[in-house]
Amino acid sequence: MAVKETGVSYYGLSYPEHAEKDFREMIQHNCNAVILALSEFDIDFWMPNIAEVTKVAKGLGMKVYLDTWGVGKWFGGEPPSNFLTNNVKNRQVSAFTDEPLPAACFNTKAFRDYFYGLCEKLALHVDADGFFWDEPHYALPKSYASITGGPGDDWACRCPVCRKDFEDLYGYDMPKIMTKEVIEFRENVALDILVEASKRIKSIRPSSKITCCVHATINSYYVKENRGYDNWDKVAKSDVFDVFSTTILNYSLPRGYFKSITQRTVDVAKRHNKESQRWIMNYFNEPENLEELKEIAGLYNDMGVESLFAWTYRGGHGTVLAAPRALEMWDMLGEAYGEVLDEKYKIKL
Repeated sequence: MAVKETGVSYYGLSYPEHAEKDFREMIQHNCNAVILALSEFDIDFWMPNIAEVTKVAKGLGMKVYLDTWGVGKWFGGEPPSNFLTNNVKNRQVSAFTDEPLPAACFNTKAFRDYFYGLCEKLALHVDADGFFWDEPHYALPKSYASITGGPGDDWACRCPVCRKDFEDLYGYDMPKIMTKEVIEFRENVALDILVEASKRIKSIRPSSKITCCVHATINSYYVKENRGYDNWDKVAKSDVFDVFSTTILNYSLPRGYFKSITQRTVDVAKRHNKESQRWIMNYFNEPENLEELKEIAGLYNDMGVESLFAWTYRGGHGTVLAAPRALEMWDMLGEAYGEVLDEKYKIKL
């Protein structure tokens, strides 16, 4: 068996004594790791208990990773952003319309200082095993939809900061169309902030394992060359990342697509001496036959995936994004994990 780590995301955490019951349930569902999805509000308000919740999980033998969930609306996630609330400026800007978008420009000094501060605070005060960069991406403007119903050619960010930096580098004003130079600039800027944040974390906590999870699909939401992290080799070769991960796939997609994305993920990870991680959808959408979770987990295992995670705990039960059969799906995920996780990595309570 290749899989040595199985886990789920966990959010809404508040009290260690409540979290302990949930962690024990995760272990009973063959999880040996957990990703704590931390919103800006969580980090600001619940910081003492984040550290305590982490201690509880580690005390049970679980690995704990910190997810800067939805921060600046640059990372994936539903929670609102304190930064955007408090900053009218420092936002990404549409290339076509010059309109500000509901996402922070991570090229601005204000946001970089803010984000680095969050990371350093967590690294200093929380004894976690690592950090999880959760679907970082440029904002996708909603205007100018294509005739096929998908997104059009508009993109971000073309704010004054990005335009100045682009002109300083290339010697001319940043175009409104997606040229080779624009793609290169956007990729470099997008990667630079994650690399710098990872370095700062490791300077405080050298053993931190950094996972970078990038978008895996090309459809009306995940758009090639519009999200900024589409060059997987460029991302994976960074020395500060330890795990290369690709996102959840919807069950409506052909199983051949699951296989091709996973093969690419494993190949890229191996090429750059990184561990590979794949995700299983365990919320909102579900297969008609829940046994398919076992088939998908088995496929990932057979293809050499080392870390396997699902979003989210209990199938999102109790949230607006819950799977129709959330708790049944959660139980099936536990069975699927039990079949692929190497026995020596299972936690015995």
